[in-house]
Amino acid sequence: MKAVVSAVLPVYNEAPNLEPLHRELIAELERLGRPFEIVYVNDGSTDGSTELLEDLAADPRVKVVHLARNYGQTAALVAGFDHAVGDVIVTLDADGQNDPAAIGPLLAEIDRGFDLAVGWRWPRQDPFWTRRLPSIVANWLIGRITGVRLHDYGCTLKAIRRELVAELRLYGEMHRFIPALAGEMGARISEIRVRHRPRIRGRSKYGLSRVWKVLLDLAAVKFLTGYATRPIQVFGSVGLACAGTGLAVTGFLGFQRLVLGAPLANRPLVLLGILLTVVGIQFVTLGLLGELLVRTYHESQGKPIYRLRQPRVSPPFVDLPNPPR
Repeated sequence: MKAVVSAVLPVYNEAPNLEPLHRELIAELERLGRPFEIVYVNDGSTDGSTELLEDLAADPRVKVVHLARNYGQTAALVAGFDHAVGDVIVTLDADGQNDPAAIGPLLAEIDRGFDLAVGWRWPRQDPFWTRRLPSIVANWLIGRITGVRLHDYGCTLKAIRRELVAELRLYGEMHRFIPALAGEMGARISEIRVRHRPRIRGRSKYGLSRVWKVLLDLAAVKFLTGYATRPIQVFGSVGLACAGTGLAVTGFLGFQRLVLGAPLANRPLVLLGILLTVVGIQFVTLGLLGELLVRTYHESQGKPIYRLRQPRVSPPFVDLPNPPR
């Protein structure tokens, strides 16, 4: 039996695009010949999208989830994940720029054994200076820092196994870092080119204002993927570096004062040495507190610090007869 596909689409003020996109989506999913459902997540729309989605929900293959207000794309995707029942979840934008015809190739990658298939928008149909150039820089930076190198982290069009979705924990605006988080979990990731279409109707919700949010979220992802189970290594390293530098400075000043008789009054270096030493001790202490929190988190909830590639069922216990003497 073929895997059930759940298409999850966050919707925020996309009334002009909903009906034409829905027709394309239904046609493509029917063509693939797989059982499917479509989950629209209304992320606090105010332009008439709510009424249109209710009309689309007359189809029993369509679910509509209405959020109380506009929470953002990450929360909308998580709500869609929570209400989807498919074995494979496909995510795409509701603005019509993601081509539903790419769903088949993405599912083919999942059938080949990958846990996550990521779309690479090609050719990109967005303004160069405000969208494409920042995206190029962000993709290079994210790949360099996380170690999961992709051409297009910002493409919403993805296919994800249900088992992987169940383990993802997304907050803030971390939906764009799904491949990095999945890579840290040991997921097998594939990236394929998908057709990107220009926006015909409506207005884009993205802009340069998101650059700072991406940088802050990237710092959080780097910490979560690299040091979530060993915070003492990051905080302790910074603390030892600061404290070591501070002790070296104060030792040098002490040598000058005691051996050479040099005065220390009105020397900012004294305050710098003391400050670095105190800050270093604080960072080490923060790392130790982080270690306590990590252990409390994992041990109190019985959470493992590893992930099996494929769950294995232990064979039933067999009471073997005693060997002959």
